[in-house]
Amino acid sequence: MSIKGSDVLQNIEANRIFAEKTDIPLHIGITEAGPAGKGSVKSAVGLGILLYMGIGDTVRVSLTADPVEEVKVAYQILQSLGLRRRGIEIISCPTCGRIEVNLPEVVRKVEERLEGETLPVKVAIMGCVVNAIGEAREADIGLACGNKSAILFKEGQPLRRVSEDEMVDQLLEEIKKMKESGKYGRATGKS
Repeated sequence: MSIKGSDVLQNIEANRIFAEKTDIPLHIGITEAGPAGKGSVKSAVGLGILLYMGIGDTVRVSLTADPVEEVKVAYQILQSLGLRRRGIEIISCPTCGRIEVNLPEVVRKVEERLEGETLPVKVAIMGCVVNAIGEAREADIGLACGNKSAILFKEGQPLRRVSEDEMVDQLLEEIKKMKESGKYGRATGKS
């Protein structure tokens, strides 16, 4: 059964009422969610709330975009709720005055080069050591950037200092080693 609409709040309420009255499997989604940016947010809010409430057996993200983007957004929603682990999860800082590297560019390069990777690894790319210390404990691998270089860490432990020019390549090389060894670290539950 599917009860969908483009109004997020009405959609949530209709699905909640239906789910309270029956155990029939429910396919959830926000119809006509819109273009990729706005539609992804709308879908994430609506589907996220329903899934958090335990409502929904299958999901559909509807975007005015390439259908591949719909699948990517659906996986991101499921991953953010801990319902599905597939692919790289990147944790990165917002930009602030402490950043001493081109953090948006580093994140873009890592994301671009890991596109399509299914290994469930949590990667932290932090702009300074202030935030990196906490994120290093939670991530499988990451970079703590500062002063045109970074500390490459794995499972919360520093591995080595790398220059800004080599940090992306060094990070990706360590992820490749993790994949080849079959040991993904603590964040994925596989080691």
